[in-house]
Amino acid sequence: MNLPVVAWPGLDLRALVAVLPRPLAELPSPPWLVELLHPDAGSPIAPGEGLRAAVRDLLRHHGYRPTGRGKPSSEYLAAAAADGRLVSINAVVDAGNAASLHSGLPISVVDLDRCRAPLRVAVPPPDTRYVFNRSGQEIDVGGLLSLFDADGPCANAVKDAQRTKTDQTTTRVLALVWGPAAPDAGAAARAAAWLGQRFERLGAACEPVAVAVAAG
Repeated sequence: MNLPVVAWPGLDLRALVAVLPRPLAELPSPPWLVELLHPDAGSPIAPGEGLRAAVRDLLRHHGYRPTGRGKPSSEYLAAAAADGRLVSINAVVDAGNAASLHSGLPISVVDLDRCRAPLRVAVPPPDTRYVFNRSGQEIDVGGLLSLFDADGPCANAVKDAQRTKTDQTTTRVLALVWGPAAPDAGAAARAAAWLGQRFERLGAACEPVAVAVAAG
């Protein structure tokens, strides 16, 4: 699988596909994974100095303002974990949330079979919106670097679209690590590798996705 990406200054995007051994309904989160949703759980990855600001700066290139309710998902997870509000959702989302929490990087996890090919990473035009939760709430993703499928943007470093989120029938997921190239050039690669190892511990078969700047 190849993923074309629009040229974006300072971006280090990492992606991987995980194929589960059975549907998510039959794959509950094991205790070791739920434990990783706690901020003091042991992990070999940790955010370095300046990473939070670097992630916000990464999202500003086309005028998006990563503040308030539009802040990076990694910041929300850190606050939720500190307050004891970060709870288990399902095995693959928990793995993504754990990797995001401990790396400090935003991570998207989408159901690959709910995405319509072709996939690409691009910039939505102004006033582009999608529903991001079951309540029907919308987010304006105009100017925010996002994963697109044939139906439009469906995931980014802030909130993923409800239409491509995982459910009990999910068997294949695409995970995206939205990393800045600085101040730590290896942060995104380490987070993606650690996430892949969590998926494999769940019994999934994982493979990296080739990310390349799109022609034109």
